Amino acid sequence: MTLYLLRRLFLLAFVFLGLSLLAFSLAYLFPGDVLQNFTGLTTMSTEHAAELQAEYRLDSGYLQQYIAYLQRIFNGNWGLSFSSNQPVLHEIQLLLPATLELAAYALLMSFFIGIPLGILAAIKPEGIISRIISALAVAGFSIPVFWWALLLIMLFSLGLGWLPTAGRVGVLYEIPHVTGFMLLDILLSNSQHQSEALIDALRHLLLPTLVLATFPTTVMIRFTRDSMLDVWEQSYIKTARAKGLNRAQVLYRHGLRNALLPVIRQIGLQFSTLITLAMITEVIFSWPGLGRWLIDSIYQRNYPAIQAGLLVISTLVISVNMLTEILHTLFNPLARKR
Repeated sequence: MTLYLLRRLFLLAFVFLGLSLLAFSLAYLFPGDVLQNFTGLTTMSTEHAAELQAEYRLDSGYLQQYIAYLQRIFNGNWGLSFSSNQPVLHEIQLLLPATLELAAYALLMSFFIGIPLGILAAIKPEGIISRIISALAVAGFSIPVFWWALLLIMLFSLGLGWLPTAGRVGVLYEIPHVTGFMLLDILLSNSQHQSEALIDALRHLLLPTLVLATFPTTVMIRFTRDSMLDVWEQSYIKTARAKGLNRAQVLYRHGLRNALLPVIRQIGLQFSTLITLAMITEVIFSWPGLGRWLIDSIYQRNYPAIQAGLLVISTLVISVNMLTEILHTLFNPLARKR
């Protein structure tokens, strides 16, 4: 197991090296001055430009420039945003919790809805319930995210007026920024309207979470169903049923534990999908997260923000995928043996 972890950590370091090289090369691939793409400064004096060129080692070779770039990344000097003239790292720290909050709740929703429905569909694969669940999974898998979001807004927001259309919380509630996670900040606040603000934040969170969780839920349903059907044909399941255990006992004691092992790996894969789909969802619902900020930066040609956003999102996705791979190996003896 130790050798496996060392191999994974080496692979993780190698991937991060390639990612940092890509982010570094973007400053040369983007149009405009390289120094401006690195620093985010659009106007600077001749003396200041000379100092920055020496600091960024632009008068040296690419290797020295790359080493200086890594030093700036670790020191937190990620440049300034073209649009706001604020440090890019500061903006990311403010916006990243909103994206993580939305993605985490969507992943939990897909986990707690998709796995039970997948198990239910696998109990009687030729039954009417299984066919209905499979049909809903195919429909949810095929629906475009933006169309599904607009449809839910028209129904629950514009038609029925039950849920808000945008934002994280109503303008009537002033929640101090502590962690960046809205629900947690509301619970940590000492406002006399804490319960009302919490309900309002949950109402704002419901629609974007439902939209974002639709695609991974359908994947969880289909993957859990196939995994259960595969485990159900194994010899130890047939032996357990031959010993007199009923269907529920076999399902809980033997089938469910082994069928859910491959699902752990799917959590990491679906998290990367959630981060990608969150960009579209945040734009539609005006959710102040990292995805919306990155898309706005692309429209504004905010090159330092694009460079930093790519680095952060890719690092987040790679780290979560690697963590789920390690957890899958810890829980699966056969994977450890391989």
